[in-house]
Amino acid sequence: MTGHDDLPVAARARRLEERLIAAELTSDDEMDEFLTRLYTKASPVNGARMVARAWTDPQYRDLLLSDGDAAAQEMGFGDLTYALRIVPNTETTHNVIVCTLCSCYPVSLLGPSPSWYKSLAYRSRAVREPRAVLAEFGLRLPAGTQIVVWDASAENRFLVLPGRPPGTDGLAEEELAALVTRDGLIGTAAV
Repeated sequence: MTGHDDLPVAARARRLEERLIAAELTSDDEMDEFLTRLYTKASPVNGARMVARAWTDPQYRDLLLSDGDAAAQEMGFGDLTYALRIVPNTETTHNVIVCTLCSCYPVSLLGPSPSWYKSLAYRSRAVREPRAVLAEFGLRLPAGTQIVVWDASAENRFLVLPGRPPGTDGLAEEELAALVTRDGLIGTAAV
């Protein structure tokens, strides 16, 4: 007999769903409704809007850095079920997000997680050799740049606040948000 870890993730997730249904804790319809609501509103645009506002509004930036949950709520992204921490990139520090145990990820702010984020290779290598992993994404940082890896969990999720690109002073908030990508919010790309 094979172990549960030999099954594809989708099969393991369905087994869990079946157990929850059998225990009468939920139903297929309830789960479908929840996922539809979540994915209808979940998008990297949400995180990008938060970043663009932080770039243009110093008070919002202060709130974002001190209380990510309150900052998300102020933007209308609802109550988060985890503590959201925002980690700002600086001229000397670059932040990268990973979840080494599973793939905890702020879906409502970044949309569905990319398959590479969930892969064992990314989850293990991002911690051990972050500079090499970033180079594989095409992001080569100066040798003097410190790379800080943040490990998400069920209780704590992270979002990178990239530095505002030079030459964007005349851009409106919406135009700035269009510059921010999901990978930039994870830290595997520059903005």
